[in-house]
Amino acid sequence: MTASVRIPTILRSYTGGANEVTAEGGTLAELLDALENDHPGIKGRIVDDSGDLRRFVNVYVGDEDVRFVGGLAAEVPDGAKVSIIPAVAGG
Repeated sequence: MTASVRIPTILRSYTGGANEVTAEGGTLAELLDALENDHPGIKGRIVDDSGDLRRFVNVYVGDEDVRFVGGLAAEVPDGAKVSIIPAVAGG
């Protein structure tokens, strides 16, 4: 399955400045592996050393927060829009 992945500004150094790239994968885990293959280093900014999504990074497949639909096992349908969004804190 091919998906469009929206890349936040902070991670664009891994994609040569591109704000959107394509990646293949039937699950989020597979998609992140493909993303890492094409853009080395990016996966380590999205998942932690134990392989879980980083606490302050939100990932959406379409409008669904993957934390509520299977995490890294979340299905990524063909043509899906995947958004990587770093959490913003402040007050």
